[in-house]
Amino acid sequence: MEYSKLGRTGLSVSRICLGCMSFGVDTKGMHGWALDEETSRPFFRAALEAGINFFDTANAYSGGTSEEITGRALKDFALRDEIVIATKGFFNWRGAPNTGGLSRKSLFAAVDDSLKRLGTDYIDLYQIHRWDSGTPIEETMEALHDIVKSGRVRYIGASSMASWQFAKAQYTARLHGWTEFVSMQNQVNLLYREEEREMLPLCEDMGVGVIPWSPLARGLLTRDWAEQTKRSESDAFAKSMFASTLEHDRKVVEAVASLAAARGLPRAQIALAWLLSKKVITAPIIGATKPHHLTDAVAALGITLTADEIAALEAPYVPHEVTGIIPPGMDRTQTVSLKQP
Repeated sequence: MEYSKLGRTGLSVSRICLGCMSFGVDTKGMHGWALDEETSRPFFRAALEAGINFFDTANAYSGGTSEEITGRALKDFALRDEIVIATKGFFNWRGAPNTGGLSRKSLFAAVDDSLKRLGTDYIDLYQIHRWDSGTPIEETMEALHDIVKSGRVRYIGASSMASWQFAKAQYTARLHGWTEFVSMQNQVNLLYREEEREMLPLCEDMGVGVIPWSPLARGLLTRDWAEQTKRSESDAFAKSMFASTLEHDRKVVEAVASLAAARGLPRAQIALAWLLSKKVITAPIIGATKPHHLTDAVAALGITLTADEIAALEAPYVPHEVTGIIPPGMDRTQTVSLKQP
């Protein structure tokens, strides 16, 4: 396993992060492919044995049960001071005022609830899951700073948002001497490269670590274009994301398949090797529901692509509509029924 510092911090994280959205008890039909606790535990053990020390979840995943499963497994299999636990808050956990968003009240409640579900005294990396246009950024950043100073959280990060929003948050924190974000969790893969325009250069300039979600484009980069899986059949978000660029996206998938065949390697390893070749990328977040998902991810660390191979993979790409962020002025619309601690 390779390790890297997360941004400009002294925190060492494995260059592969295990994404725990794949583990939980699905209660809302949002994560129908999620594995239950008994089935998921071998993935935690395998990840740790491979040297992975970085685990990412969120309070919104499977009604909070992802955090519970993650916390119990890591408590049983790992030493707390050797692992990095990341989670997120933002989405509504009930259809009532103050049960979501990034207000001071909501953040304090969300962090405390996540700590209870994870069964730990502190969270290594607490991330805002999205931007909250209904709360002044000054309130959010001061609340996050106070949470860090309370000892409940070690570092803070952000997830998908516009570059100007992220810059505004960082500037606000710096202006007041508050804790700044050390990481950005955004979507980056061969089928969605819009973050290369502004967010990735911004993160590189600011020394912010990048931990991409969906590095394999929800599995599209790992199989034939027409092949269906349990997740792809029920993943409405993925269908909408690529609906307007199908033909071009198919060419990208075919380019990955062609290079994988020429190299004699699984497609997942090629797609991840491309992502890992970008110096701004710290650790892709890998969702694993089959053993080879982890082994392919770790193996990708040992693959070096040539400039010509990278160019061939990137050539078919066309601009995509921005997805995965909440536009300014639009309130969060997803309500997640969390299992309360």
